[in-house]
Amino acid sequence: MKLPAILLFLAAAMILLALLTAYLCFRIVFYVSRKGENHEEISLPKGKAYQPYKEEIIHWTKRKRALPYEEFSIRSFDGLTLRGRYYECEPGAPIELMLHGYHGTAERDMSAGIFRSFSVGHSAFLVDQRASGYSDGHVISFGINESRDCLQWVDFLVQHFGPDVRIMLAGISMGAATVLIASGQPLPENVIGVLADCGFTSAKEIICEVMKKLHIPPKMLYPFVRLGARLYGGFDPESRSPIKAVEHCRVPVIFYHGDDDELVPHRMSAENYEACASPKKLVTITGAGHGLSFIREKEGYLQALIAFCQENGIPATDHGLTRL
Repeated sequence: MKLPAILLFLAAAMILLALLTAYLCFRIVFYVSRKGENHEEISLPKGKAYQPYKEEIIHWTKRKRALPYEEFSIRSFDGLTLRGRYYECEPGAPIELMLHGYHGTAERDMSAGIFRSFSVGHSAFLVDQRASGYSDGHVISFGINESRDCLQWVDFLVQHFGPDVRIMLAGISMGAATVLIASGQPLPENVIGVLADCGFTSAKEIICEVMKKLHIPPKMLYPFVRLGARLYGGFDPESRSPIKAVEHCRVPVIFYHGDDDELVPHRMSAENYEACASPKKLVTITGAGHGLSFIREKEGYLQALIAFCQENGIPATDHGLTRL
């Protein structure tokens, strides 16, 4: 084989290897197969941090399943059917549009959130994000496409509940990142606030953070992760980020984060807080792991939320823990 042919063969082999590596990264990080899903089984977050709260999480889920609700769906910008359920606290109450985390579902991550919202006089609208729960799709985009879905849900709530509806965007983990990205876009006046619980600063940073914990060199592998997202997922994980979006936010934002979060570092909420251009509040829950701030410290969580609402003209009724 002549030298030019050898070089051409090596170049083709390297390109093929790069594409294969990008595809494997895409499958691991962004793709959800969804085979064998069981919506009747009560799903629990994985990890030792959640074990002490296992029975409480099951309790909230069972209570949530016993509540009356209305079911709705919308069509996403790219043709997916997305589904959500509305739990009414009282007629005319502000509605919290709740978004769950990475590889989670509305039920798994937000069941306790229904009763938390009821405790401050808010209704709850739980959304299964794309590729999760009852919604369609196979690709998770770390808030990039999900933030567009969030804005569509806002438009739906205004259309369905009327021009006077008051909406608060509320998310946990990737859901928090999603609502923060959405908060940087033009919003109708119906959106009166944002609650972001343990959100990350950007898709790139949280992916690289996890790589470091797995002893994988981010500088070597992250470019393939990004390439996989662009080639096989149809999105760029660096096209939007919470920390950039909040620079353009114009509605009040309350940030929550546990200082014992081993997945999304507390500093990420602190950095999002510092970058936020709107009225804001950062609440640190001592000893709380990832997504466990409310379960860890219910009273303190609610007190901070009530104070934040009162400071920023957001309707809220202090029921304390009576509805929990």
